[in-house]
Amino acid sequence: MWHFFSKDLGIDLGTVNSIVYVKGEGIVLNEPTTIAINTKTGEIAAIGVEAKKMSGKTPPSIVIKKPLISGVISDFEVAESFFQYFVETVHQKSLFKPFVRPRAVIGVPSNLNEVEAEALKDAAISAGIRDVFLIPETIASALGANLDIMESNGVMVVDMGGGTTDISVISLGGIVIGKTIPIAGETLDNDIIQYIRQEHHLLISQSAAENLKIKLGTVSNKPTNETEISRIRGRDLITGLPQEIIISRADIKNAIMPSILKIVQSIRSIIEQTPPDILSDLLNSSIIFSGGGSLIDGLAMLISKSVNLPVLVVDDPLTAVARGCGAVVEKWDYYKKNLLK
Repeated sequence: MWHFFSKDLGIDLGTVNSIVYVKGEGIVLNEPTTIAINTKTGEIAAIGVEAKKMSGKTPPSIVIKKPLISGVISDFEVAESFFQYFVETVHQKSLFKPFVRPRAVIGVPSNLNEVEAEALKDAAISAGIRDVFLIPETIASALGANLDIMESNGVMVVDMGGGTTDISVISLGGIVIGKTIPIAGETLDNDIIQYIRQEHHLLISQSAAENLKIKLGTVSNKPTNETEISRIRGRDLITGLPQEIIISRADIKNAIMPSILKIVQSIRSIIEQTPPDILSDLLNSSIIFSGGGSLIDGLAMLISKSVNLPVLVVDDPLTAVARGCGAVVEKWDYYKKNLLK
């Protein structure tokens, strides 16, 4: 009987960020997928935004952890803690909080195997979620873009998140052909770290690299101006002392372009393997592009020129997967019956 007081959840448990949609309410939580644990007591010191602020600044007694690597559970207990956090945060004002056991739709990489899927389900159920339905992130993105994925017309979706880039051709509610590659936002952050280390002999943090990517990230060929620079601080690898240098958009482009080209090549390879009848559908539509990577300046245009198809960046691409999971939550019985998992 307590299920009546539970709020069903649509969850995008991302490698970098997690977003939670509540049935009838919309998105209620958007936080980093980061947790700080006190190793002496085993207790959670911080979670989400507060844990990310602590990254790189903690004493030995506190460790920073993430539950996923490339979209796959790497730490069961940390994943369980995150699901508990979602349930408790959503139901924090409920008088029946100790008894609620909501249902949840969770977006996952399309290449998730059976063992990985069961591990994710087990973590969610152990955290108090009574029923779990997994859907591929690309299908969730399509739903988040308000597409009718149950139609026979094929559509291509690219979701470039923090840990993976998911590429799928979808028709009749299922994935006809697709692949998931472990090249995404975190890869680009690491590319920037390595580039600045090699070219400028400066060691910077992951968060500093992420900020540079957001501020200066580009793959465009358009001329840059003098204002498109950023000052960055780190440790000089020659002297070992603090140092500040200036980084330009050209630097960031040089750093990330090799990984970007691998993503573009993966998209091309999926198109080359797409059945002819669906390929004709793609010519009459646009590639749906979602995830944080879609916000990189010039990337949609680069993909479009490389594959000879238009590319459409969805509205609010960072929340597309969560909104798609929310669409399934709103019509749970229909989608659980009709979606091909």
